[in-house]
Amino acid sequence: MKTVGSEYIGNGRCRFTVWAPGKKKMMLRLVHPEEQEIEMDCAEWGYFSAEIEPASPDIRYYYKPDGKKEYPDPASHYQPEGVHGPSEVVDHGAYTWRDTSWKNLPFQDLVLYELHVGTFTPEGTFEAIIPRLDALKETGINAIELMPVAQFPGSRNWGYDGVFPYAVQNSYGGPNGLKKLVDACHAKGIAVYLDVVYNHLGPEGNYFEEYGPYFSEKYSTPWGKAINYDGAHSDGVREYFANNTLYWLEYYHIDGLRLDAIHTIFDQSAVSFWELLQNKIQALAEQMGRSFYLIAESDLNNPRVVKKTEVGGFGFDAQWLDDFHHSLYVLLDKDGLQFYEDFGKMEQFSKALTDGFVHSGEYVKFRKKSFGTSSASVPGNHFIAFAQNHDQIGNRPEGDRLSVLVDFERLKLAAAAVFLSPYIPMLFMGEEYGEDNPFLYFVSHSDKDLIKAVQKGRKEEFADYKFRGALPDPQDEDTFQRSKLGWGKRKEGKHQKLLNWHKALIQLRRSNSVLQNFNKADVEAQTLEQDGLVLMRQNHNHTESLICLFNLSENEISYTLPNTRTHWSKVLNSKERQWLQEQGNMEFSAAEQLAKGEMLTLPPWSVLVYQTRL
Repeated sequence: MKTVGSEYIGNGRCRFTVWAPGKKKMMLRLVHPEEQEIEMDCAEWGYFSAEIEPASPDIRYYYKPDGKKEYPDPASHYQPEGVHGPSEVVDHGAYTWRDTSWKNLPFQDLVLYELHVGTFTPEGTFEAIIPRLDALKETGINAIELMPVAQFPGSRNWGYDGVFPYAVQNSYGGPNGLKKLVDACHAKGIAVYLDVVYNHLGPEGNYFEEYGPYFSEKYSTPWGKAINYDGAHSDGVREYFANNTLYWLEYYHIDGLRLDAIHTIFDQSAVSFWELLQNKIQALAEQMGRSFYLIAESDLNNPRVVKKTEVGGFGFDAQWLDDFHHSLYVLLDKDGLQFYEDFGKMEQFSKALTDGFVHSGEYVKFRKKSFGTSSASVPGNHFIAFAQNHDQIGNRPEGDRLSVLVDFERLKLAAAAVFLSPYIPMLFMGEEYGEDNPFLYFVSHSDKDLIKAVQKGRKEEFADYKFRGALPDPQDEDTFQRSKLGWGKRKEGKHQKLLNWHKALIQLRRSNSVLQNFNKADVEAQTLEQDGLVLMRQNHNHTESLICLFNLSENEISYTLPNTRTHWSKVLNSKERQWLQEQGNMEFSAAEQLAKGEMLTLPPWSVLVYQTRL
C-alpha cells in the first residue's frame, strides 16, 4: 500500500509522500516554522518522498511539481489557512483516545441522524455538537451521519465542494475537533458515520491536475470530468481514494461511511474499485477488531450495489432508498408531483414498503426509458428509509422542510411510515421536532467568476418553478444563518409533541420484535384504494404480528381485520389526545382490543397500529 501525504513518525522525524506520475522532479517547500526547500526522491509508480529530521508536527508546507509553482498537498491532513494555503503536518498519535472498548453498533440496530456541522449549532463546530448529544440520545438516536467535512473553500458549504478528501474542515475545528466529537459520541453509545465524496472534487482550490491524471476525459458527471478509476495511471488514483476510507477508520475511529452518488463512479477494471476497497477495509477492520460499514447513495435501482463483491456486487452494507421518500412524499403533498412526476399512486408506496425499489423495470417519464430492476429479494436492513434528507430539502428553491409543506398530522404520518417500515430509519437534523427553519444551499467561494456561475446556475435550475420571494443567494451569509437549527423549539408546543411522537416510535421499534425483522417474506402491504394502506409485519418465528393502518387522505376509511388471529391489541394511535397539536383538535378513540374480523374506521390523515400474539 502506498501512503500519500505527510506522516509524523515521531522522535522528531516526518515523512512526506506525493504521487505525481509524469513529473521529473518534486520539491518540498517548508514555510513554517522555518523556510526550507528540499528535493524529494523519486520512487517507482510516480511516487516522490522525503524524510526530514528534526521535525515538529506543526510544519506547514507546499509541494512544487517540477520545481515550479507551489501547491498544497493533495493528500493534506489539515489546511489551517484554507484551500489555497499551506498544508500542515498532523501528529495523529498525539491524541489520546478514550474509546478503547468501543466495537461499533450492529448495523440493523441503527437510528441514523444526518446533520450538517455548520448549521447544527449556533457555533457551527464539532465540539459544539457534544453538549447536544444527550438530547439526541434521549430521543433514541444512536448514530449521527455527518455531511462531508473534507476541507472546502471558505467557511460555509454543504461539503460537496471539498477539495482535500483527507483534510478535516478548519472552520469546524479541524482534526482534533472531529476526534473529540467521535470520542464523546462513543462514550454515549452513539456511532459516527461520515459522508465522503469519491465521485468528484470541488472547483475552487482543486489543484489535483497539477500533480497527475486524477481525472478522466472518458466519462463525464454533473460536476464535470469524472475521477480516473480505470484509465492510464489510475492505480495511484484508486489507491488514493481507497486508502482514504482506511484513514477515517484508523485515525478518526469513524464507524462507517456514506459514499455520495456512486453511480457517477465509473470503472471497467478487471478488479473493480469496490473490490479493492472491500479488501482493504476487511483487512484493517480485522486488525483493529472493529466492524465498519459502507452506505451508498445510488441512482441505479440495482440490487448489485448491496451484493458482495465476491458475486460481482459493489459490497455496500446498505443504500439510501430514494423511491421510499418519493412515493411517500407525493402522497403527503400533492404539489410534490412537480418534482416527482413518476410517483403519486398508493400502489407505489405499497411497493416501496414491501420490495424497496418502486421503479424495477417500468417506463419512467423522468428518465425517458424503462428503469431499474427488482429488489424484492434484498433484506430490508440493506436499505435506509427517510422522509427527508439534505438533498430533498436543500434542492428546493427555498429550502423548505416537510414541516412547512404539510400539516402536523401528516408529519406524524411521515415519521410513522419511516419507523414502521422494514428498513433502517434515518432523520435529517431537526426533523424530530419539526424544525421550520429552511435548509438552503450555501457556499462561501472567493473566486468571483465561480460565485457568479453558482448564482446563475441556481437561477436556471429553478427557472420553471414558482416560489414565494427572491431566490436565496447561495453566497450570502444570511442564507447560511437562516439554515441554522432553532434548538429552543424542541421544548415548545407542537414541536415538543412531535419530538415525543418520534421518541414513542423509536421506543416501539426498539422494543417490538416484529419491527426488528427485516425479512421481506414477513412483510405484506394492501392498498385501500387510493386513500390508505395496510402494512402487515411478523416477527421471525411468526409468534407476533403487527398491522399498521395508514389513512393518507381527507376521507374516513374502513378496514376489516383479518380472521387469522383471535385478538388484536392497540399499540399506537396518532389521533389520541397526547399526540394532537392542540387540545381543540378532533380526538379519535380507537378500541383497546379488537376481535378477528371486526371492522374499524380510520379518521383522515391518521395511523393506527394493532398487535396480536400467539
